[in-house]
Amino acid sequence: MWLQWWGAGEPRATVRAGGIALALLLVVLLGAAGCSSAGRGQPTSKPGSLAANVAVAAQSAPASSTSPASGQAGSGQAGSGQAASAGTTSPVGTTAPAGTTAPAMAASAGTSAPTGAPPATGPGSAPGMASPAGVAAPAGITEVSGPVVALGDSYTAGDLLPFSLSIPLGCLRSTADYAQLVAQALHDGGGLVNASCSSAGVADMTSAEQTSTGHNPPQLDSLSRNDALVMLTLGGDDLGFLNVLDKCMALSWKNLFGSPCKSYYDSNGTDKLAALVTAEGPRMAAVLTQIHAKAPAARVLLVGYPDLFPQQGGCWPVVPITNGDISYLRGIEVKLNAMLAAEAMATGTTFVDTYGPTTGHDFCASAKVRDVEGLIPVSLAAPFHPNARGQAAMAAQVLKALAA
Repeated sequence: MWLQWWGAGEPRATVRAGGIALALLLVVLLGAAGCSSAGRGQPTSKPGSLAANVAVAAQSAPASSTSPASGQAGSGQAGSGQAASAGTTSPVGTTAPAGTTAPAMAASAGTSAPTGAPPATGPGSAPGMASPAGVAAPAGITEVSGPVVALGDSYTAGDLLPFSLSIPLGCLRSTADYAQLVAQALHDGGGLVNASCSSAGVADMTSAEQTSTGHNPPQLDSLSRNDALVMLTLGGDDLGFLNVLDKCMALSWKNLFGSPCKSYYDSNGTDKLAALVTAEGPRMAAVLTQIHAKAPAARVLLVGYPDLFPQQGGCWPVVPITNGDISYLRGIEVKLNAMLAAEAMATGTTFVDTYGPTTGHDFCASAKVRDVEGLIPVSLAAPFHPNARGQAAMAAQVLKALAA
């Protein structure tokens, strides 16, 4: 998503030299490790490299909701502020007894639909708390019995967090994304098979994706029949969401006190962004169905997007989007997460809510508590992407879903 945002209006296949240069600069400055490809049997981080991480995020994150699914996608009404994606679920009838290994042999049997925003609390929400570097598995989950696979876009890959030399470099995979943290917490000694890639959409699950440094193979090719766990975050790039943010920022200068972006996308009785979310539903369902077919023994988790937007107001000009458009865009994100929850439920996939637990930790929040960076990041992350504490918050929710 980051590369797409910087190249707003350009084809995704366009080589973005600036992205390459910045990524390589980060390698030099940060002494990046994890020099492996995303292939099987080639872990992208050394087992034990995150051993010092503690359960800060897992312990402070609220328990996942298990309310019955309604399948409603949310209205996307501007100003609603309701986290329609706030419910997560454990698979029906698959609760693992304490002390057992992570569920790995059966696909999940259900998800919950959105139930509204939980309180504005989340991992490490105390002011001044240091950003958690990782998470630990809850009691009862100690290891997995097969390979762990990560798929999806830059929210899985962890753009511009501690950089990995995973090939292709243009995928901008991190050594500290939520999938890495989960695999480490589960003591996955075999390493993570990380096929995720910046700017990936549904089409890139079955077709090669052109990055700034070469092709990333079709992501579903990384799956196998003995996989134990598959995690993915996907859908935002198919909406061109970061290009949308770029447009909204540009329009704000023309009407500081209105909703110029909403007027641009929602005109003549048709909300173009809401329509894109609706159209994405069947495509997402098809991808999830293929994942279950290729990895029939795996627990499949569709991880939703964290809260990007404040529940009230905005922070113009730090992020130059008008208050009215913040409200509108928040509704679109809620609708996107609700669609993901509904399609997860329809395909026997576990939906993991990350929106509710990160509410109040959006890009307008204080640098000490934010989980998602804004236009100009104040910690190591790409613009409008989760930072280290945000990735830890997402990992904590995944682990809670596995423990449920």
